[in-house]
Amino acid sequence: MSEHEPIVRIAAKGDGVTTSGRHVAGAVPGDLYSQEHGVEPGTHHVEPPCRHFTRCGGCQLQHADEEVLRKFVIDRVVNAAAGQGLEPGNLLPAHLSPPHVRRRATLHGLRTQKSAVLGFREGGSHRIVDLAECPVSHPAIVGLFQPLRELLATHGPRGNVDIALTVCDQGVDAGLVHFPLEDLAATEGALDFARDHGLARLTIDQGYGAETVWEPEPATVTLSGVPVGLPPGAFLQATRDAEAVMIADAREWLGGSPIVADLFAGLGTFAFALAGTGPSTRKVLAVEAECAAHLSSKVASTRTAGKMIALHRDLFRNPLQPAELDRFDAVIIDPPRAGAKAQIAQIAESTLSRIVYVSCNPSSWARDAATLGAAGFKLEQLRPVGQFRWSTHVELVSLFTR
Repeated sequence: MSEHEPIVRIAAKGDGVTTSGRHVAGAVPGDLYSQEHGVEPGTHHVEPPCRHFTRCGGCQLQHADEEVLRKFVIDRVVNAAAGQGLEPGNLLPAHLSPPHVRRRATLHGLRTQKSAVLGFREGGSHRIVDLAECPVSHPAIVGLFQPLRELLATHGPRGNVDIALTVCDQGVDAGLVHFPLEDLAATEGALDFARDHGLARLTIDQGYGAETVWEPEPATVTLSGVPVGLPPGAFLQATRDAEAVMIADAREWLGGSPIVADLFAGLGTFAFALAGTGPSTRKVLAVEAECAAHLSSKVASTRTAGKMIALHRDLFRNPLQPAELDRFDAVIIDPPRAGAKAQIAQIAESTLSRIVYVSCNPSSWARDAATLGAAGFKLEQLRPVGQFRWSTHVELVSLFTR
């Protein structure tokens, strides 16, 4: 008989790990594993809320209870920091987004002989899981599953179609890629779909970029009370609740800093929040490379009475230099998954003493944090954020001072 081993933690990709280091799919701490009997569920092993779990590649941890989920999110961040010799001065409670609130999703669709399939891909496969439900996504997105399936079945091409859905102020913004409008019937079908389901906007990419075919009024997303134009495919934080927590932390940590730079600012999620709070004289420079996002934030910045200024600049190829950074009292930085190696190197050489670093990748954040540590910065505050519920994707917000 094989001996039972307890599962003691969850690895970065979602497998349970035994005391001997064996990785076991579908196991969580508190379970027991043996080669003979497999996984014997423990007290933290729960019934997955979605019928597609294990096939759909969107979630990896629906079988874990709230306690295990929270510990996983915390451990991913803390272990990344420890790997670089960093300890937070204050580890704040992790934030976990609840079900049914994710406001953006990219689905895949495929027309079949009789109908169409629509959903996320299986883990490690190109096969599409035909979704009947999704307890992670906003109800407005889930409500479009069947109508989109019908649109694909009637007018879709024979190849794969990507469908980006975002909940904005006016409703759902839908972007279809690889969906050619080959005749009048397809064009009318797409317009009928947008009208009948109250879409905020419908864009279709036939190989030449997104073309808007339906937009009754300009699509916007409200950021800290300011409506900002939403370009097709623009980045947003996945959930409003996680966005609010990170904004609250940034506001508190930047306190009375009168001149702040928001680097990799996107549409201005943090810039508008900071420009609207703090000292009445606060100025915020929002720096972004993606042209459409920059222009949207620049137009909306007129509502801040000059407190926010938008700058178009590629911080990977042309980071702000120490002499430029020295003009600011503090910086907030929210780079893509690759981190901000070049910009962090310049921050380390500057006289800045207060940095808020928001990250969607604990590994690249830890690498950059080590550079800040070597330059005399201390990790004062750290909050793990699990806004991609039931997935292994973990984010964080942190404060460095020197």
